Amino acid sequence: MPLKDLPPDARPREKMLALGPGALSDVELLALLLRTGIKGKGVLQMADELLRLKPKLDAAAGFDGIAGLLNATTEDLKRVKGLGPAKRCELVAVLELARRAMRQRLVERTVFDTPEAVKNYLQLQLAARSHEVFAVLFLDVQNRLIALEEMFHGTLTQTSVYPREVVLRALHHQASAVVLSHNHPSGSVQPSRADEMLTQTLRTTLALIDVRVLDHIVVAPGEALSMAERGLL
Repeated sequence: MPLKDLPPDARPREKMLALGPGALSDVELLALLLRTGIKGKGVLQMADELLRLKPKLDAAAGFDGIAGLLNATTEDLKRVKGLGPAKRCELVAVLELARRAMRQRLVERTVFDTPEAVKNYLQLQLAARSHEVFAVLFLDVQNRLIALEEMFHGTLTQTSVYPREVVLRALHHQASAVVLSHNHPSGSVQPSRADEMLTQTLRTTLALIDVRVLDHIVVAPGEALSMAERGLL
């Protein structure tokens, strides 16, 4: 049903103005961004299909929820019927704005004043990746963010993550501390024994140049685990 045919209190825009954005479902929020559907498919139906369906190997039919959609690239979205250049750019811009807003908070404030912001930021950056990514947050003497670098990709082990490279980047940024992070594409955030051993190796190596490892955060879609909070650091 076209939005104009819905009762006023059921239209996403009117509902948001009356009740605020928190009252809208993911489908309704996405419909506001899309604005219009395509012939034979209303905007709410189009939004629902994008969120419900999983991407196929040969054609992106959907993105398995809002997190998957927002981590899609413009190239991913290009394969979705009905999404022209303007709509694709708007969707990707939403995620980029969220990333920049979170990064600004971490640059301006001590990282561990806002632990949830750190987890959310890392989830936006890493959680939806289909392969493992190892990243490092480099922090200044006041534990504010200097830079986030994705350093290693693929299956992560002690032998595939090179402590020497992490040390060189820490020296380059003149970092005083780091937060390590990686994603688990499997969906579980439980650290493996290899994760724990890698953390201890990096902690020992970075201590030689007086750089502290404050945490190692494991992320997956919808979840994040702090190894420091679990007493694993």
